[in-house]
Amino acid sequence: MASKLIAPSILAADFANLQRDIEMINNSDADWFHIDIMDGVFVPNISFGMPVLRDIAKHATKTIDVHLMIIDPDRYIKTFADLGSNILTVHYEACTHLHRTLQAIKDEGMKAGVAINPHTSVNALEDIIHDIDLVCVMSVNPGFGGQSFIENTYKKVEKLREMIDSNGSNTLIEVDGGVTDKNAKIFIDKGADVLVAGSHVFKSENPTKTIKRLKEIVGM
Repeated sequence: MASKLIAPSILAADFANLQRDIEMINNSDADWFHIDIMDGVFVPNISFGMPVLRDIAKHATKTIDVHLMIIDPDRYIKTFADLGSNILTVHYEACTHLHRTLQAIKDEGMKAGVAINPHTSVNALEDIIHDIDLVCVMSVNPGFGGQSFIENTYKKVEKLREMIDSNGSNTLIEVDGGVTDKNAKIFIDKGADVLVAGSHVFKSENPTKTIKRLKEIVGM
């Protein structure tokens, strides 16, 4: 994949002005919308659910990348497809039969992603890497935005890139958590394809310029 992608995380948006922030992303250099769905069980937080995603999809003109931080995600695969998800990412730690879950996601016409928590080794994915369209490497513990970045993530991305390349897979590497203009280039150099940026974008004085800056850093 020649182009590296920036995916602003809606979790950090202003929920009181959500349509405004959606339109900002539509008109920016961003590539994807990254949308975190949390259930308060798998992670210690509740974000938003189906009605909000449905309304986001009405206005979004770019790829909708949905990250499920929920238990038993298989129950909702068809629902999230019907709501407009283009990519559906489930957590390795939440899936008993991960291969079956990935196939069910693809059967609904979506790209299938797998997220791994900071404590989960990338080696756990080697046997199914060909079935995964995207691996989301969590560089913070899932559940809340604005957390401190975990330095070991660099090594995980590098190791994952070696695994993907050695297996001849087309799997994309996404990094989620603590991404800024200070470490974006490092992630790309380590092998990442997609960078999720939440607080760094939406808490900045000019989110559009911040997204543009990130795209310039990773190479348009």
